Amino acid sequence: MATIYEERAKIFKALSDERRLRILELLQNGEKCTCTLTDEVNMPQSSLSYHMKILCEAGIVTGREDGKWTHYQISKQGSEKVLSLLKDTIAIDETNMSCNKCSNT
Repeated sequence: MATIYEERAKIFKALSDERRLRILELLQNGEKCTCTLTDEVNMPQSSLSYHMKILCEAGIVTGREDGKWTHYQISKQGSEKVLSLLKDTIAIDETNMSCNKCSNT
């Protein structure tokens, strides 16, 4: 079973590539077929599959098989998870702002 940090790292990895960010931007307007995405991001199908696998494994995107093509969309649960993770990661905990070792605040 993956730790919470491994799950978080998966999400940050998925968001750390400019091509994957472009794919997510395209999917904001709804479901897109592999054939459409390959044209819009100008990459071969094999490269797109690699990036989609990372996005799907992170839970940000889901895929639906339809014949030889896969249709992808942003997962509602995944997008909520990403927003929550970002909020939790950069939130400042003002209740514990001092250093116990050196007593600096």
